[in-house]
Amino acid sequence: MKPILLLLLAFNSILICYSQTSKEYLNSGKAKVEMKDYQGAINDYDKAIAINPKDEYTYSYRGLAKTYLQNYKGALEDYNRAIAINPKFGGAYFNRGMVKCFQKDYQGSQADFNKAIEITPKFADAYYYRGVAKAELKDYRGAIVDYDKAIEINPKYTGVFYNRGLAKAKLKDNQGAISDFSKAIEIEPTNAEYYEKRGNAKDGLQDYQGAIQDYNKAIEIKPQNGLFYFFRGNAKDAIQDYQGAIADYSKAIEITPPFDPFYKGRGNTKTKLQDYRGAIVDYSKAIEIEPKNAEYYLLRGGAKIQLQDYRGAIADYNEAIEINPNYELAYNVRGNAKYLLEDYRGGILDYTKVIELNPKNADAFLNRGAGKGKLQDHEGAITDFDKAIEVNPKSAEAYLFRGISKIIIKQKDSGCLDLSKAGELGMEKAYEAIKLYCN
Repeated sequence: MKPILLLLLAFNSILICYSQTSKEYLNSGKAKVEMKDYQGAINDYDKAIAINPKDEYTYSYRGLAKTYLQNYKGALEDYNRAIAINPKFGGAYFNRGMVKCFQKDYQGSQADFNKAIEITPKFADAYYYRGVAKAELKDYRGAIVDYDKAIEINPKYTGVFYNRGLAKAKLKDNQGAISDFSKAIEIEPTNAEYYEKRGNAKDGLQDYQGAIQDYNKAIEIKPQNGLFYFFRGNAKDAIQDYQGAIADYSKAIEITPPFDPFYKGRGNTKTKLQDYRGAIVDYSKAIEIEPKNAEYYLLRGGAKIQLQDYRGAIADYNEAIEINPNYELAYNVRGNAKYLLEDYRGGILDYTKVIELNPKNADAFLNRGAGKGKLQDHEGAITDFDKAIEVNPKSAEAYLFRGISKIIIKQKDSGCLDLSKAGELGMEKAYEAIKLYCN
């Protein structure tokens, strides 16, 4: 009997030793995670699991270390094992949901966050990240509901206020967004991005001075962030501080790797200052960075029009249309350029394309009618002017041009009525035409 007792004691000692060793490896792994030695942590967790393969927590910790190394497949396998051992392990569902978020499987992540919340109803992080997943799927209202719940559980949860503000901004609730960004700033006053986003919301409310103040603060905290200068430049442009805007765009360009929107912004401001050559240089740089952006060719073409380089403008509009064959505005402005070169037939073709793309474009009917008038097709011109007025009954130019076309084809009374209507709508030239043709 004594030998059996000694054997049992020895066996129990081995179990205790194994148990202690498993825990030691687990703790060692945790310490290595703190030191960012994730592979070393995984090695320790492997040893802990070899000793005790039924501990759900070790699998979960190993899954976390694999997540840090972006080994998402391995992390999911570990969380699956942890859940198989303990189906009530809310943390494992949460961690698995996080991995699915990283993999952009937002529907799958929501299912896991749902389960984590079911097990632990006061799990603020699960509500928060379920809100993040919903926001990624553009369910901003659903996201806000989850953010509300996370804040109810933890009123000092800074990130939730920030993300709720982002969701409100997406829904154009800029005032609500400002309130949330302000709360986030109150909790974490040195976070530059919070000031930036609040500035963006103020910009959306046309509170440009308030936006500039927030961008100033963001720049004070992070002076090497080019986006902050860019947004401040946009706000300065909006209040017609064009030189200030150019200085900000230039600073953004100076401290940031080539980024086409910065050059576009500066080009737009230079255009407002009638520095068309400078604008062309900036638009050209934007095109160099992003040669498949049709808008940049359109903008450069517009600057060339101002310099009376109509052929150069047409070349740019051609590029824009090649990139986007359904670019309505590009056809319209190319038609205008052709009109200025007295290529009225070419202009008519472009305006016809605009009408094909958008039958409610009153300007296209107006411009095509003007082209037909230049070709002495006054009946055709009147038809187009009729259509322009049908689409936009307040178009003074359409009444003016239709009136002149009618007078040319001997419909003086009707034509003079059109000229009178154009005058009523604010077209001063109409009264000159009335003196010339109707008195």
